[in-house]
This record gives sequence, structure tokens and C-alpha cells, in this order.
Amino acid sequence: MDAITKVPEAVNEPVLSYGPGSPERGAVQRRLDQMLSESALDLPQYINGDWVPAAGDPFDVVQPHLHDHVLGVGRESQRADAADAIRGNLAAAHDWRALDFDSRAAVFLKAADLLAGPYRETLNSATMLGQSKTVFQAEIDAACELIDFLRFNVSFARQILAEQPQSSPGVWNRTDHRPLEGFVYAITPFNFTAIAGNLPTAPALMGNVVLWKPAPTQMFAAHFWMKILIEAGLPPGVINMVTGSGIPVSEVALHHPDLAGIHFTGSTPTFQNLWRSVGNNIGNYRSYPRIVGETGGKDFIFALPSADPEVLTTAMIRGAFEFQGQKCSAASRAYVPRSVWNRIRDDLVSQTESLAMGSPVDFHNFLCAVIDRRSYDKLAAVLGAVADDDDVNVLAGGGCDDSRGFFVEPTIMEVKDPFHDHFQVEYFGPVLAVHVYEDADLDRVMHQMESVAPYALTGAVIGNDREAVAAASERLRFAAGNFYINDKPTGAVVGQQPFGGGRASGTNDKAGAAQNLLRWTSTRSIKETFVPPTSYRYPYMG
Repeated sequence: MDAITKVPEAVNEPVLSYGPGSPERGAVQRRLDQMLSESALDLPQYINGDWVPAAGDPFDVVQPHLHDHVLGVGRESQRADAADAIRGNLAAAHDWRALDFDSRAAVFLKAADLLAGPYRETLNSATMLGQSKTVFQAEIDAACELIDFLRFNVSFARQILAEQPQSSPGVWNRTDHRPLEGFVYAITPFNFTAIAGNLPTAPALMGNVVLWKPAPTQMFAAHFWMKILIEAGLPPGVINMVTGSGIPVSEVALHHPDLAGIHFTGSTPTFQNLWRSVGNNIGNYRSYPRIVGETGGKDFIFALPSADPEVLTTAMIRGAFEFQGQKCSAASRAYVPRSVWNRIRDDLVSQTESLAMGSPVDFHNFLCAVIDRRSYDKLAAVLGAVADDDDVNVLAGGGCDDSRGFFVEPTIMEVKDPFHDHFQVEYFGPVLAVHVYEDADLDRVMHQMESVAPYALTGAVIGNDREAVAAASERLRFAAGNFYINDKPTGAVVGQQPFGGGRASGTNDKAGAAQNLLRWTSTRSIKETFVPPTSYRYPYMG
């Protein structure tokens, strides 16, 4: 086709409200009822165009808020499964990268429209049940953010392809953004269906083939997302999905000579192990693998003496407790001047204790359950140790209950020592540590908190003193990759706030921006000379 095309303009998907009596509320409730009435779903691998069971042991995907209810059963992918999937990736690579950009883009634009329309309540419901998200948290994640990733990635990719170098007289310079040689290994987390959708599709859009390993606890929604991609026309072998913990898969993928890249979101220790493995095998690869990772966070809210009490209280509650604090961007530490703390303390505690917690099927709830037994036990141990800690005063919450689901109460604790583990260690749950500082100690406290934790993902400053806000923004310039002023440190919107952080929080390659897509290309510069010289001699030699 000889045409210079223009992709559809990318706009953010409107967030539906799910208010009482709304059409979307009725639709998702009907889909929830249907899913809850069905038998446990078979959750196989998807390799080379076929749904195939993995060779390893079975594992259950349960509702975290009702852990006796099994939603689906998968099996652990083994080394042979991984090898088969990679062979399929490499066999599909030639035809996929040879396909014109418009044809590749059309697959993902269609997937976005399928998700925005007929599959919206399906993926939202699967995310609610499998990851214990409220309907609003599922809507902004599984529907809107994933739709935005697909549409904006196409728009950003077109911008990348359209940007070409200058040419001097008699010469035509061009840039060819080739896919990487080999396969990309995408490892995705449990907490965001949108991330699980974006990490394999962003490299695929740029012409790469992808081995995708979703988290076992996210497999219920991942299964439906794979079905959407198939319906959208994704050719077999372009994205192969394996299942389970991923250890046997990594043993094959990380040693394979055709490993071209890793696209990862998850824990910092896991990412460091992946990087270490790549380093140990660096001489065995055909090329240097691209490593892109977004990992942990110990995200902060720093209140200035000029902070609006209601703005600060809302930012702390929403930032710390939405989705049970299971966001890498969630606020887990806050620094509040005493003059402001004295005004908000009682109201903050009262509002936190009033937060409704339970099943996401009950739309009155603000929080649901943490994801699994391991997460619950870790958080229960943290809260259990508080009773013997003289530096910590629990103001709200502090309780746990796993009798029916993995429920951890939203907890606020006042902590005297700003070097305490509660300000350094990522717990990934609904636990907010607050350090109350004397107003006159602002500079000292800000200097200490800037790097007390190893992470630098998100952070927020709350205050109405413009000079003080500007000074804090400069002082904390390297403390967060996403920095918020008078807002909670969560909720980055694709196309508006590209997401990622530095230090131990990752490579800061900004999901939801052209910057991320460039990581999945290998640029070729082309120079064509129309009337080339026919003699080696230069004029100065005359």
C-alpha cells in the first residue's frame, strides 16, 4: 500500500462512574453473577495459536476475599513448555516484523475497541474477582488504563516512525526502527491488569515477538485478555503465554541465545536477580538484551505547614488505602508538621476507621482483601511486631482476619524514629507510617527523608505556599520519578503522566510514553547518495 497514513487520535478512555442505577453498574453486576455461578475455569497456556495445558503441577486461582472459592485452575509451565513457546516465537518473528506498521497497529486498536465495548464488563469483573478490586479500581485499571496503553502506544509509535533525520543536498537520510533480534520476555505482576496487558503488547507493536509470563494470582484476568488479543487478530506465536511461578520458564529464557529483552514489573529483588542472570550469561547472547523494569516503592507524602487539612487527609487515605495499598505507587510513609497534624489527626483516624472493607461484589466497600496467603502473612507479621515497639503508636486499624479472605485493616501508625523500617521497607499493603515533625525542623526532615528509603518511584508534596512547594520540588527532584503537588502519589494517567521511577524502583523507562517504545527498537540509519563521487581525490589535493 502506497499511503502515508494517520493513526486515529489517541484520547483517554472516559472513566465510568458505576453509580446506582447506571447502565454500567447493571452490566458488571450481571457479569459478576454469571462468573460466580460458573465452575472453575481451565486456565491453560496459549502457545503458537493453541490452548495447551502446561506440564507441571496444578495451582488454584481463588478470590482473595473468599479464598475457598476457586475461580480457575492452571498448571505450572515447565522447561519444555518454555522451549516450545520460544521456538514458536522465533518461527513467527519473520512474518510479524515484515508486516507493515498499520497492520500491526490495527490489531491493538481493535483490541482497545473490543475492551471498551463488548469485553469491558468481562475484564473488569475478572479483575474484581481475581485480584479483589472494587469496581472503580477495576474500571480505572482493567478497562481505561489498558485501553489508553493500546491507543496511545499506537500514536507514540507513529510519532517515532515519522521522526526522520535531516538530509544534505544530494543525500537522502532515513531512519529504520527495526524490532530487536530474538524474543522479549515479559513478566507481569498481579496488581494491575493494565500492566499485564501493556508489557507484552508494547514490544509486539514495535514488531517484536514476546514470551509472556503473567503472575499466577492474575491468571483469571490474563486468560480473558489473551482471548481479546486473539479475537483482535493477533497472529499465532507473536505473544505466547506461559503459566505459573515462572521459575522453569526463566531457567530456559534467561539462558537462551535469542533473548533480546526483558519487560518486567514486580519486586526489586526479583528484578535484580533477573539482571544478575543476564550479566552472568552476557557472552552467550546474540545481542545485548534490553532490560526494562519497574519495581518497588516506598512512596511518600510530605506535608508543608501551609497544607490544606482536607486535601492532605484525602490524599493520605486514598493514596495509602485504595486497592489495599497494593500499588507500587501507594503512599506508605507521610511526614506531617505538628501544626497540621494537630488539626487532622482525629479526623484522619475517624475516616480511616470508617472505611468499609469486604468483597468487591458489595459496591459499598472501599477496600477488599490482599492478594494471597504470602502477602497476608507478611503484613500480619509486620502488624504483630508493633505491639512491642515503643517507637510506634497504632492510631487506626492494626488487625487482620483470614478466616474467609485475606483481610488486613487499613492501618495508620505514628512512628517517632524517621529511620524506622516503616519508612524504609516496602510492605505492599494498607499500612501508612506517619512521622510528625516540628514545623521548624522542615529542612532537616526533608533532607533525611529524601533518601532514607532505597526507592524513588512516586511522592507528593501538599501545601499552598508556592515558594515552599517550589523549594520542596527541587530538593526532592531525584526522590521520585512521578511527583505530585497537592494530590495523592497514585493514579498516573497514560499520555498525561508517563510512569516510572529510579534508584531501586526501576529503569524509569516510562510506561505510557514514546520513551518506553524506543527501548523495543534497534535503529538503523540509512544514507543514500544520488550522485556519488567517482574519484578518491579531494579538491585540496589539486
